[in-house]
Amino acid sequence: MDFEKALDELSDKTLDILKVKEIYNHFIGDSIIESKVAMNLSMRTSVYDKELGKSETMTELLCLLAKSNSMEARWAVAKNPHTPIDILEFLSNDKINLVRALVATNPNTPTNILPKFFSDEKIVRDGLSGNPNTPQKYLNLLADDSDKMVRLRVAENPSTSKEILEKLSLDTQKDVSIASTKRLQKECA
Repeated sequence: MDFEKALDELSDKTLDILKVKEIYNHFIGDSIIESKVAMNLSMRTSVYDKELGKSETMTELLCLLAKSNSMEARWAVAKNPHTPIDILEFLSNDKINLVRALVATNPNTPTNILPKFFSDEKIVRDGLSGNPNTPQKYLNLLADDSDKMVRLRVAENPSTSKEILEKLSLDTQKDVSIASTKRLQKECA
């Protein structure tokens, strides 16, 4: 199998999933191919239809790619809505902060794992602050975060309580205050 042809084929999100698996198996251990396979799996998922693209083969590939040496492959797995819970748990301990941040953002990450991200780096807290499953207790604490972007994501989080939004509407950062006020107006409409 030709390397360049395989890369080209993986750019097509309609490529048969069994062909994607065949390419993965042929080039197993190649970071570039593993990254492209993970991106192919991401491209075939839909934000609007959670079940679109889901298959046993996709799940199998996601599990394999979670252990890749390629950071790009692992972060694509971390954000994929079809990634199994045990793999999200495994990736929540990844040495790369972007991978942990994407696990923190993934709405399928179990709520019992989310609190561990609260004391992590800013990029990871930012991911946690936007996750609709983040417990109110942590959203309330993140609403006081020193980083404006973390507070902004709390304001934009659809699960943030009215009380937290009211607190954020008084934020000294205009963007945070405006986002909170808009959310409060929508809730009252």
